[in-house]
Amino acid sequence: MADRVADWVELLAAGYPPGDAEPWDNVGLQVGDPQDAVTRVLVALEVTEAVLDEAAAVDAELVLTHHPLVFRPLASLTPASAAGRLALRAAREGRAVLAAHTNFDVAEEATTTPIVELLGLVRVRPLDPRPDPGGEVRKLTTFVPREHTGAVIAALSAAGAGVIGAYDECTFRVPGTGTFRPSAAANPERGARGQRNEVAEDRLEVEVRRDVMAAALAALEEAHPYEEVAYDVYVLDDQRRPHKGLGRVGELTEPTSLRAIADTLAVGLPSPHLRVAGDLDRPVRRVAACGGAGDGLIDAALAADADLYVTGDLRHHPALDARTQGLALIDAGHHATEAAALPLLRAALVEGAAARGLAAQVSASAVDTDPWAGYRPPPAAAGAAATDEEGTSR
Repeated sequence: MADRVADWVELLAAGYPPGDAEPWDNVGLQVGDPQDAVTRVLVALEVTEAVLDEAAAVDAELVLTHHPLVFRPLASLTPASAAGRLALRAAREGRAVLAAHTNFDVAEEATTTPIVELLGLVRVRPLDPRPDPGGEVRKLTTFVPREHTGAVIAALSAAGAGVIGAYDECTFRVPGTGTFRPSAAANPERGARGQRNEVAEDRLEVEVRRDVMAAALAALEEAHPYEEVAYDVYVLDDQRRPHKGLGRVGELTEPTSLRAIADTLAVGLPSPHLRVAGDLDRPVRRVAACGGAGDGLIDAALAADADLYVTGDLRHHPALDARTQGLALIDAGHHATEAAALPLLRAALVEGAAARGLAAQVSASAVDTDPWAGYRPPPAAAGAAATDEEGTSR
């Protein structure tokens, strides 16, 4: 049975929850019927005429992009706007369009990851950490006879509780004394009816994601020796998730010149239109970065005590202000800093699809959607521009 568009919408939402997107963003299914069949998915930075030509050539019924096709509300769906024209074409050809934008940007492995890896940054953390908007993580606290604590931890871990980042079986326990008096109708695992009993217990605490809480509580009930299991669940609405957020900040393993970093990014991203502001021989140790258009995070880079900020689409006045405060800048281009992350997105989709039993093939777009072609004047023109009629330098 063929995959449905809805299957891929669910897969994308599982890896990059729509709730993680910025309030102004528009992510998810942009064009298409959730019940339509999908046999091939084309992953691209954005939808253009050339990308739709490519989708037609490879018979992709779903185009999955980073940039939303429908970003701002459309008053009408006509060819009068680029978004309307492309959406109409996709719909006529029976191609769905699905987008993961800022919900991908904030993920643990996402838009800024290629910059981090190219520069070999260590002690990396989000430049602008994201709070947990929906209370996705809870704290489960229970009380267990000491000799049964290990079994309860094992059961909770098997149910998906106690996962923090790359670690599992994460718990905390404090020894104490539990008291209880069973009624005549009770069937206590230990102690006498009608009497107050005291038992050496551990207060056990573990973090549990909301989506696995039901399984964790069932596992707790099964593994706990008591007839009546006491537990508390706390919603951690404002918990910071240090693995999620816009941008990254980290340190180079050794001080490196701004020139050498620029060379690395120009070749590795690749970024043919790279711009640099600062002393090229200045040593850099701490680097902040944000793929895409990131001048809104200049203050965050300064607050992080970064020597250098790498991003794209830097405007004149924010860049000038950053330089007056001692922050070196590299504008590696909006396209280059985001296109470099598309292989990560495709790999995550392939892995997630396999885990869900989805069969559609996932192709990477070969279309270069960078609108800037770049221009270098011929040597004669460059020489004429550099001197005036008397040959003096301008």
